Amino acid sequence: MKSLKSKSLQELVRSTRVLVIDDDHYMRKVIRSLLQANGIRTFYDAQDGATGLEAIISLNPDVVILDWDLPDLNGPEFMRIVRSPLTFPAPAIPIVMLTGQVERKTVIEAVRLGVNEFLCKPISAKTIFERIVAIRAKPREMVRIGDYYGPAPRKAGGNIDTLADSAEPAWLG
Repeated sequence: MKSLKSKSLQELVRSTRVLVIDDDHYMRKVIRSLLQANGIRTFYDAQDGATGLEAIISLNPDVVILDWDLPDLNGPEFMRIVRSPLTFPAPAIPIVMLTGQVERKTVIEAVRLGVNEFLCKPISAKTIFERIVAIRAKPREMVRIGDYYGPAPRKAGGNIDTLADSAEPAWLG
């Protein structure tokens, strides 16, 4: 039974269409190699945020892996555009933020901006596999809490309505 479940998760990951947005050509190659190591056959890349926005609309990927530090339109600005359900056509696209910025304030800001998952460089094929499984096999509902639009908090620890009133929601702590 376990191997059957494992096999179906592997197939789910293999069938995932991934868009990688990173300005560093070498990093895009590394991520592509890690995706291929997981059997992912369909991946696209973009070297900047504006091209990434266009690619989401035209290619309709299942998951976006986004660098925090991009020129012109950086990761946080990109997230603000994408997580605008009244103006962006695919506001619920799952996004994995990938960065070398490991400070707590960066992680908190990324969560507040609506990322589904957060990864710190360097990464491994196993880590990418686990994040894609988390997104694809156990998708979180998209919610609006005050001015937040993004995936529902994991383990909210209470009524979701109370999260909108707190200065720093419990699910960020």
